[in-house]
Amino acid sequence: MKNNLMFKEVYNTGKSFANKYLIMYVLENQTDKNRFGISVSKKVGNSVVRHRITRLIRESYRLNEEMFNSGLNIVVIARVGARGKNYNEINSALLHLAKMHKILKEMIKS
Repeated sequence: MKNNLMFKEVYNTGKSFANKYLIMYVLENQTDKNRFGISVSKKVGNSVVRHRITRLIRESYRLNEEMFNSGLNIVVIARVGARGKNYNEINSALLHLAKMHKILKEMIKS
């Protein structure tokens, strides 16, 4: 997601869950693709810290994208607790929130 109006729409009408490191807002869109947005406040740290957290969240979503249901607007907000965390902790937090929202596909074991 790129523009502020889309973020505001998801904030105002979407459903949210949070854990120690992240907050996730989810709203259905009328397409067959997901739109994904990330927000990291200045409270979290300086620009180097904020960009690192953004990259970790984006990479975590990219590697797990096939597990997510499609047709969703997803906004992830980093909390101050995310500062200094490694990829595995951020990935675990993202998947935890996705499970809470029930937006992960049922994986069929073969």
